[in-house]
Amino acid sequence: MEDIAGYNSYRVSVPQAFEDVFSHFYCAENKSDVVIEKTLLPSYQTIMIFNFGIPASFICKTGDQITVETCIVLGPIKHAFNYLLPPGAEILVCNFKDDAFFRFFGNAGITQEALHPDELLHEDCFTTLWSELRQISGNEKRIETILDFSKPYLRRRDKIAEQIAGSDRNTFSPIKEISQKNKLSERSVQTNHKKHFGYTSKEMYRYSRFLKAIEILQEISLGNTKIDWFEIIDRCGYYDQSQLIKDFNHYLHLSPSKYLKFQESICNPKH
Repeated sequence: MEDIAGYNSYRVSVPQAFEDVFSHFYCAENKSDVVIEKTLLPSYQTIMIFNFGIPASFICKTGDQITVETCIVLGPIKHAFNYLLPPGAEILVCNFKDDAFFRFFGNAGITQEALHPDELLHEDCFTTLWSELRQISGNEKRIETILDFSKPYLRRRDKIAEQIAGSDRNTFSPIKEISQKNKLSERSVQTNHKKHFGYTSKEMYRYSRFLKAIEILQEISLGNTKIDWFEIIDRCGYYDQSQLIKDFNHYLHLSPSKYLKFQESICNPKH
């Protein structure tokens, strides 16, 4: 998508003290006179979205449209979805890292459907927080307020979840190694992974392979060089081209060639 005057989006890094809680914050504001539509790549993170302007909309895989008037939690994000920012929309997105959502709310899988966070805690604290944030000018100050708010809610990290988060889950499954180290069954560690992270180790490995393919394609497109699909298949560990295509359809609902055509309007949450 070409730059549009009046549309502004950017990432905000996380203070070191919260690096195991949030990966980053994302801010977007539409002061143009047109609706901005973007596609968000899957991130396998749970997100919390605050809206301070005209309601924004998120379109799920099923085609259902979720309207964000104040605040919602959604995730883990396992498939791409589109979001619409009408003129006057202003959003701030908190991206929970690894098991942080479980530490905060106590159940990583409950947000497969969009919910207001007050429904998870059975309190009105997020309604109060949203009202406070809306009165603050500037996202830097808003983020400081969110971080201060989150401190008393965070539970101590589970020992097994900490080991899973600290392992290199992008290149191999840590299940066997962690089960042997802690004298637990692999099934027990797998259950712990699903409970605290909201997805399995197998899901994460497949996603990491797909994300690597995306990053290689982005590098090649920046260099305006011809794409060698078989090189990508080999570098990412795919069996063949059909498996690569299957993953693109699974995560993006697009073929690899169509992804290249539309990638300017696709937001990679890892960058």
